[in-house]
Amino acid sequence: MNPKLLCLILLAFVNVHAQTITVSVPSSAPTAAPTLKPSLFSLSIEQDYWPDWAGTTEPNTFFVNTLENLKNRTGEPPWFRIGANSQDRTDFNPAVQYSETVPVAPSVASPYPEASEVIVGDGFYQIAENLPCGTNVVWGVNLLTNNMTAAFLEAQSIYEAFSSPAMVAAGVTLDSIEIGNEPDLYPGKLNYTSTNWNVSAYIAQWTRIATNLTNSGFVSSEGAKFLGPSWAGVSNAAKGFTPRGIINGGMLSSPAGQLLRTYSDHHYQCGPGEILSDLVVKANVRSNLTQLKPAISLIHSMGLDYVLGETGSCWGHGAVNTSNVGGAAIWTLDYTLFAGTLNISRLFFHQGVGFKYNAIQPVTLTRSILDGSPLSSPLPPHVQPPYHAALVAAEAIGTSGVTTIVELDIDDAAVSGYAFFENGVLKRAVLINLTLFFAASGAARGSKTIALSVTGTVQIKRLFIPSADATTGLVWAGQSFDTEDGLACGDAVEETASADSIVLNDTEALLVTFLDNGGY
Repeated sequence: MNPKLLCLILLAFVNVHAQTITVSVPSSAPTAAPTLKPSLFSLSIEQDYWPDWAGTTEPNTFFVNTLENLKNRTGEPPWFRIGANSQDRTDFNPAVQYSETVPVAPSVASPYPEASEVIVGDGFYQIAENLPCGTNVVWGVNLLTNNMTAAFLEAQSIYEAFSSPAMVAAGVTLDSIEIGNEPDLYPGKLNYTSTNWNVSAYIAQWTRIATNLTNSGFVSSEGAKFLGPSWAGVSNAAKGFTPRGIINGGMLSSPAGQLLRTYSDHHYQCGPGEILSDLVVKANVRSNLTQLKPAISLIHSMGLDYVLGETGSCWGHGAVNTSNVGGAAIWTLDYTLFAGTLNISRLFFHQGVGFKYNAIQPVTLTRSILDGSPLSSPLPPHVQPPYHAALVAAEAIGTSGVTTIVELDIDDAAVSGYAFFENGVLKRAVLINLTLFFAASGAARGSKTIALSVTGTVQIKRLFIPSADATTGLVWAGQSFDTEDGLACGDAVEETASADSIVLNDTEALLVTFLDNGGY
């Protein structure tokens, strides 16, 4: 459908009796407003699927195009964390060109499961040169098997790939090595038990491998650092697999530990059984993320960066008709921006092939992502609803590199808002209506009128979502990205409106651009 026609359809749903909400917008950035990384929205890739994403003998053009869309809006492509469950199932063999895997049979619960074993060679790491110029990479190596040789050979190949002339020419940089994935969940795997595995045992095992990689020059004060510990669980306790636990346990005291510069937690909103109406809730997003505040504060006090090294809507590759639908775009945007207000530097949204919560499906699919059943015809590479949240967030952050953010105080349980400043000057705002609209309900689409505390005219871009349960048809500012090549189709559409009468429809997000410092 023509994007302009879709926008006209959208306007037809507007409720003429819309509720008016008055919103105060600061004229300048508060002193404590966090500065956003251009790559706030970043990607975590399940390691066994990495060649599908990057491409081997040539780049995956569709995937690269979707990244360039984001880079064009912020000046920096998303960062990549490559690892997760399959990084602890990975071994190295120089005779392998890219990778060889031992697949796991698909099931209704897991239509696209991770491989049980991954053997990689030098080419596996070298294909990172297919990423856009300016990309930073975090790469995971195996901790679970406690095999020094395996970790060494993986790190050596990573180091050589990123030191190669081809990688340097491509402008792709290795930022960090991540040793192990979710080691707090090791009990029950291999010879690990709750009796023999605790934070002290973890620190000793991590330090042994990290010291070897440091002494070998693969990680250094002048080059790549360490990212970790990448817990699956979040706790503010003084002991155990917690931020305080590794600090009190001395993990940061060794020469290798001093090169741990980024603290990574893994964090999801919910589990695979979650329904959309429980996911897309303003209060739930806030309660889910504010529990991280003590950890964030402690980690920053230690001079470390804090990231969500793996995140998404619902763990277990996502929830059926929740993580893969239009409502998930609204949730992703609110979750990402609220995390930014908490001084979380980056969110690495986890991706695989065929995972329900993917923002991007990088290759052709032959099985349903919902139940693993064969598709009547192959489904080409495509973007999913959460990708549109990345587009909106990217434009809100912009290219200045100094954008700060503050959450707007909105007295409505279903409306979120954020203001963005450059060098302290008000530039943009994002407004999000988390009320779910379902076309099949037969009800008219509701809306609310937002009256901002500024004067004059503003420019508006809309994220149109056909309905909360739609899997396709999303349009950002008049342009569709549901295309064969991942590039925008259609002309960009920007509206003008009075700042005190902005119409915000249910299941919709707006990017508001202020003119002349927002009328102040």
